[in-house]
Amino acid sequence: MKKIIRKILPRWLKDIYHRVVGIPDIILTQIFKSRPFMASFYYALLSRKFGREHRAVLEGKSAYQKSLNKPGESCVLLRRNIHRLEKGLIMQPRRDVFGEAFIREVVEIYKQAISFGNLQSAEKKWITDVLIEYFSVVKDTDIISPARALFESCVEEDNLPDKYIPYPFKAIPDTDITYEQLHRLFIKRRSVRWYQDKDVPMDLIEKAVSLATLAPSACNRQPYSFYVSQGRKNAVEIAKCAGGTSSWADGIPCTIVVVGDLSAYFRERDRHLIYIDGSLAAMQLMLAFETLGLSTCPINWPDMEAEEKKLGSLLGLKPFERPIMLMSVGYAQKSGGIPYSQKKPSSFLIKKV
Repeated sequence: MKKIIRKILPRWLKDIYHRVVGIPDIILTQIFKSRPFMASFYYALLSRKFGREHRAVLEGKSAYQKSLNKPGESCVLLRRNIHRLEKGLIMQPRRDVFGEAFIREVVEIYKQAISFGNLQSAEKKWITDVLIEYFSVVKDTDIISPARALFESCVEEDNLPDKYIPYPFKAIPDTDITYEQLHRLFIKRRSVRWYQDKDVPMDLIEKAVSLATLAPSACNRQPYSFYVSQGRKNAVEIAKCAGGTSSWADGIPCTIVVVGDLSAYFRERDRHLIYIDGSLAAMQLMLAFETLGLSTCPINWPDMEAEEKKLGSLLGLKPFERPIMLMSVGYAQKSGGIPYSQKKPSSFLIKKV
């Protein structure tokens, strides 16, 4: 119905229509905004705009519980709690006893993961090395002692000299990158919409993603994936799922969709972390592409039911996977235009408290 109205009505009549149709929503918003329970009532009975998110959160919680029964290549519970142990190991001063609240569960899941043999080698080494370090410094208690015995009964230690355990700040390699050089890179990173008719090599995508994964992530869960679509036809079809791309999408040689994974969480309070962690990684991904001679444009992804359903179908997403943003990638046309996009000054953005 809305599409028909857009086509047949003149502009002035469309404006009147939108104003009239919007009146009930304005009134209801004023009525139901006053209390949390009123707002919940509104979105439960009068609007379905959060329905997809509600379902995704519940599907994520369910998938999280299932993942504990058979850990796969990566285990969210282990990643989160091993990172918590790392923070305990670097505490100043370090406690003699820490991690009691979750160490038994960690070792039990570790034993399961070892028995299934699915863990990625690097993740398995990190988990094993940190647990070995933890049990070498923590004092025994009624909880830690049996956890230690269980760990020793199933640990699979490697003979590699490197240990994936916490290290001092001074061990971080120095860099000769200056503020001015970083500034030039940031200026070079512009939102490019016009590309050469040239394929984006997968090896460069892999190199850029390897740098993106170094972005910070809450409890090191990294709850995101990069869905890469190469080839003009597929890249364009996916890019056109987003609004505002129809006038330039036909020239996109590669589209990447940053997808958040809500199965990384067992509490509703963490549902926004996919957007935080995914965006941190996406920014590093765009900067990494710049160093490889490739340009990008982040594409906004508003929460709209029809578009989410279409993109989810094209990508084969599970109900607990949510698109965070799209990104076009390619070799920039040298003559292609770039919006000036004046940014707000730091003096305007800094709020002293």
